[in-house]
Amino acid sequence: MWFLCVFYHRLLDFRKPEVEALAELFGEEITENESLQWRLPEHHHNDTPFHFVQLSSEEIARNIAKRSILVKGMYELWGEGTCYEELKDSIQSYPDFRKLPFLTSGSTFRISVETFGKALTFEEQKNRIQSLTYIPFEGRVNLKNPDHNFFLMEMDESEENNGLQPILQRRIFFGREVGFADRKLLPTFQLKSRTYLGPTAMDAEMAFLMANQAKATSGKLVYDPFVGTGSILVSAARFGAMTMGADIDIRVVRDGRGPDCNVWSNFKQYGLPMPVALLRMDNNVTPWRSGLKEMFDAIICDPPYGVRAGGRKSGGRKILRGTVDPYTVPEDKRTDHIPSTGAYSLVECVHDLLHLAARMLVMKGRLVFFFPVLRDENGSGEVKFPEHPCFKLVAVSEQILSSRYSRVLLTMVKVEPYSEEIKEAARLMHLEFRENHLKWLEDGNIHSSVFKPIDSSQINTDSKTFKDPKPKYRGKYV
Repeated sequence: MWFLCVFYHRLLDFRKPEVEALAELFGEEITENESLQWRLPEHHHNDTPFHFVQLSSEEIARNIAKRSILVKGMYELWGEGTCYEELKDSIQSYPDFRKLPFLTSGSTFRISVETFGKALTFEEQKNRIQSLTYIPFEGRVNLKNPDHNFFLMEMDESEENNGLQPILQRRIFFGREVGFADRKLLPTFQLKSRTYLGPTAMDAEMAFLMANQAKATSGKLVYDPFVGTGSILVSAARFGAMTMGADIDIRVVRDGRGPDCNVWSNFKQYGLPMPVALLRMDNNVTPWRSGLKEMFDAIICDPPYGVRAGGRKSGGRKILRGTVDPYTVPEDKRTDHIPSTGAYSLVECVHDLLHLAARMLVMKGRLVFFFPVLRDENGSGEVKFPEHPCFKLVAVSEQILSSRYSRVLLTMVKVEPYSEEIKEAARLMHLEFRENHLKWLEDGNIHSSVFKPIDSSQINTDSKTFKDPKPKYRGKYV
């Protein structure tokens, strides 16, 4: 059946992929080459917060709305129209057997009015509710804890609809609420109240979106090979998953900022199950045994691609250049020794991540990670995403951060078992990706391109408000 899905007006590119991942998690049958069926209200642009989605049951719609980060609510639509006369005809033509069970004398109800792109006074809301007297409500009104919630939603044809494309006609919806979002989740987990933070801590909203894309849930084991301060694992643990992480910096995973301010403290703060393990590990030289059974249900991470922080791998510059032989750490120094590290390029990092996921993910397991996109001065330019024969790319969601720089959340599903033949095919794919990657960054590394100073001639020094003669920088830390 069709449901009206109302989204929050943010992260527009992430909305449908999140709903589709959650629908599959909660039992919606989606074939390998298909996705959920969506359709737009009449005269609406694709960025509208109102979408229709086809789901097999109310229970699935309710579960999606309850867990989703970007869904505001799911509704059984009783009627819609361009004016209140059309809305009345639409509601009255809706089958009685669908309406009457929710209008009985023994039930309580509430009608709420919501708008998008404009505001209504209390008197205007009251008049709109009173215009619905043709609906045969027999129950009592209960504004605090009703049995059934009904919503009257209105979107005007104004050209100032929060940056949306203007719609040709006003649209009004009336429906019964099937499920609603957990509005306390993000304020509870916001970073500013987090015990232990680092410069690359993932924003809570994005971390929960990544966990939803990975279908993290009870009984699943989720791994982050670049765990840092554990923000992504915290979101996965909140949804019931077992977690495990690794980082090359032993000071992050072992010490933090003291016994009461470390990765473990973040889990303790929210009363979440502690990670199964936090390992000091180099993703370039992993210690996993060659015959180890596939063990992870999902791998979620934000690889260090050199904007806020650069990647590191074991060896140090001299060792990696071959000018110094590798050393062995004496037994008496193993406790406090911090191994030397050298630069770890994006090409190597992505190749090692895909190789790890191909070996360690179970079949149908998900790999969810961010990938940087750098475009030319006009904001255009084709970007080739990394590929692997074990994986199928199922979702690409872009977050634009400046005119030239954005990051893309890639969601891949493992569809082929790992083998030596797969390993060789992946190596060839990696060589092609590496060639493309080098062309993409032929003018310099990512950090210098994102934070390139603006031409000093563009700075207006005649302005009375001009105070800072230092070069301005394009982009921002995110």
